[in-house]
Amino acid sequence: MTESSGSIARLLALGIVFHLIYIGTVFDCYFTSPVVHGMRPHKLPQAQAQRLVLIVGDGLRADFVFSANATQIVPGVPERVAPYLRDIVERRGAYGISHTRVPTESRPGHVAIIGGMYEDVSAVTKVDFDSVFNQSSHTFSFGSPDILPMFARGATPGTVDEWSYHEDDEDFTKDATALDIWVLDQLKSLLHNATTDKALDTQLRAPQVVFFLHLLGLDTTGHSYRPHSKEYMNNVLVVDDIVRQTEQLISEFYGDEETSYIFTADHGMSRIGNHGDGDPDNTRTPLIVWGSGIRGPKSNTAASQTPDEYSAPWELQHLARHDVEQADIAALMSALLGTHWPINSVGVLPDINPDGDGYLEIHGGERAIAEAGVVNAKVVLEHYRIKHETELKRTHAILYKPYKYLDPPTSASEYPGSQRISYIESLISTGDFRNARQHTHELIKTTLEGLRYLETYDRTLVRTIVTFAYTGWIAFSAVVTPLWIPIVFNLTVPVLCIFFAIQRLPWTFHIYILFPVYFWQDVAMKIASSSTFQWRKLNAVWIARPLVGLILAVAALQSMVVGYTHRAIWSAGFVAIGLVWPLTSWPAGHWRLLLPWSAVCLLTAVFPLLRVDPSEDLPAIPANARCRVLGGACMLLVGGLAVLKISERESPAYRLASAIQLFLIIFSTRITISSVRSLQAKLGLPLFNQVSGWIVFALATLLPFLSPGPATAQGRLLRYFLTFCPCFIILSIRVEVEGAVRQPQLHKPRDDNKQISGWNPRGLRPDDVRIALFFLFFVQVGFFGTGNVASVSSFYLEPVYRLVPTFMPFLMSALLLFKLLAPFVFLSAAFVTLNARLGMPPFTLFLVALSLTDVMTMTFFFNVTDTGERAHALTHTKVC
Repeated sequence: MTESSGSIARLLALGIVFHLIYIGTVFDCYFTSPVVHGMRPHKLPQAQAQRLVLIVGDGLRADFVFSANATQIVPGVPERVAPYLRDIVERRGAYGISHTRVPTESRPGHVAIIGGMYEDVSAVTKVDFDSVFNQSSHTFSFGSPDILPMFARGATPGTVDEWSYHEDDEDFTKDATALDIWVLDQLKSLLHNATTDKALDTQLRAPQVVFFLHLLGLDTTGHSYRPHSKEYMNNVLVVDDIVRQTEQLISEFYGDEETSYIFTADHGMSRIGNHGDGDPDNTRTPLIVWGSGIRGPKSNTAASQTPDEYSAPWELQHLARHDVEQADIAALMSALLGTHWPINSVGVLPDINPDGDGYLEIHGGERAIAEAGVVNAKVVLEHYRIKHETELKRTHAILYKPYKYLDPPTSASEYPGSQRISYIESLISTGDFRNARQHTHELIKTTLEGLRYLETYDRTLVRTIVTFAYTGWIAFSAVVTPLWIPIVFNLTVPVLCIFFAIQRLPWTFHIYILFPVYFWQDVAMKIASSSTFQWRKLNAVWIARPLVGLILAVAALQSMVVGYTHRAIWSAGFVAIGLVWPLTSWPAGHWRLLLPWSAVCLLTAVFPLLRVDPSEDLPAIPANARCRVLGGACMLLVGGLAVLKISERESPAYRLASAIQLFLIIFSTRITISSVRSLQAKLGLPLFNQVSGWIVFALATLLPFLSPGPATAQGRLLRYFLTFCPCFIILSIRVEVEGAVRQPQLHKPRDDNKQISGWNPRGLRPDDVRIALFFLFFVQVGFFGTGNVASVSSFYLEPVYRLVPTFMPFLMSALLLFKLLAPFVFLSAAFVTLNARLGMPPFTLFLVALSLTDVMTMTFFFNVTDTGERAHALTHTKVC
């Protein structure tokens, strides 16, 4: 090789730095904070209720609440699991579906409900924000310590009071309904204390008071037992009864009918007991509204509301249903209380659209609803005005283009859209309320599109920089030869930096631009100085061969992209590398190697086709135990045979450490089965099991670092295999307890003198690309071959309870990440061994893989959205 190992290491370090820095482009392009300041507040002139009660059932599915016969969902439960709420829908209130956005997590869901805004999809910009609670005269909130503080922290001091239980009470091994009952008990105590505390009584009886009840039990129960369980359904019954008792308490305390009630959920829950992604069961939540200012049930007269497959089992098709976006709930609460809208709210009052049934029955009739629509439009226009005038008009001094569909102001006293507001107000003054509502609805829709335009204003620029950067890295590191030579780059960086400075773009843009310029300049210089590369050789035959290889490589990489959502692709890949590749590329006479290779690949191809929702329910425990015992036995057999095979070449200390690792496999299997039985029997996690599990986990992980190193490559691979076996047994469910040792084949070191040239300094061959593709394929299967790939939050939490029974998000996330990274570590060890057997400098094949994976990275980058189900491409981009 002409390049030293040191230069390879420096190149790898540059690649790591480049990829770490360019993770930031995803956030600069797609996920910036929607919070801006300086807007003028707006509110309705009259309140529709003296107070409002908001009840949020964390993790509650809409179909379970509205179901007419829950026994069809979970046999053995009552026919109606939410009888009180259903009675409200049928007799006293209005209902619909509240559609959430990805990520379907608790924090962004509550921010949308109470703040009327959508945080960036990754919820990384956790900044203080305005909310309905902050605009109230006083808010009394009860519930989880993970939710309540963020509304108290961003509110005016003294406005929001909170009562929350301790984090240790969120124990997944206990009955989570106790958390919800605790919330109700605190409300009872508050109202009781007001009978002897005059100051508290005065606070409670003031107008614009909000009561917030956050009921976490459903989310905890769903994670522990999954929604289609008797435990979850029983928790729904408890929540339904809490709603009944809450209304009774409020009515008895105040003795009037001036209270509005809103019942909803922050997100739903998928059938596997998780949330976070765009699964419809996660994004559809119930919305039930009743009380002061709310209309009663209406007959369904709209042809568009015919029941579909999802809603037909509810047997509510005779009633009008009005679906909303989750942020619309904040606008509804503001209208009911007569408070200022949260200043960053993008919610739309459901009653503005004259073609819908809405939720309100307010004083003033049609005129009041039309005027409420104007207030809503002004709130959204204020948001647009601030972004237009301060965020962009000031920071983008050159080439700025305002949103063309909003009429520009003609004087200093006007603002974008003000002329249309004046026209709508004139319609109201003439009594044309329906037409005014229609124009308001269209104006709000246009303004929200304008906000979207401003929020994504720099997206094209960032995408261009990213494209040149990643293709430049591929050319720079993998020596993909372009068909043109760029011009001199010396002035490019200063010119672009000056342009960015004039535009007042973020400082990160100045760093981003350095990489593509440096990469492409180096590629151009290498080509220009190459003595072996001659343009006259560019004939059809010379081009066709690498072009076909390039097309096949890109097709393989794009197939892996598809495999993130269609898991059968991984099975097809195993068939290709287990049968097609050996039969078409291997020399004859390798049947003794071909048969076991093909058998292992075809066996592994079965696993991606299995269901992604394995359960640990009690009836299945014997089957699960057998699977776990079988998995542990396979690990023990493979590990034991490997130890016997290489024992003569390893030291006695290594053999002793291997024997200890084999014992840990047996012990971890026994402890895990015992823990699962205890948890499912609701006996909690025995302290002995928890301590033993942690000891096994820690000892298995640390033992390789405490024992003497192996003398052979096979010994190193075996050490990593035995290290992760106990950890996988503890943190896996059923078929996830599956592993195999694939030892790389011995290859004769290549003759490098024949392959080195100025434009291919590392002497890479097509086979190296194939090896790197295999590595990427195994990495993707190791990460996502047997599970949901939407986000880390969508991986099963059940195994974590065997070590951490209480809610500790950071530790739980660390254990899940350990489980995800374990296959990658083992594959990397095999890849390093193969790299050495090929006689290549260290990390050479890693560089090829790093270059290839950027094809996938660019695909995911351009598929990322900050709304909808495809927002989970963010996770895929960061993984790639």
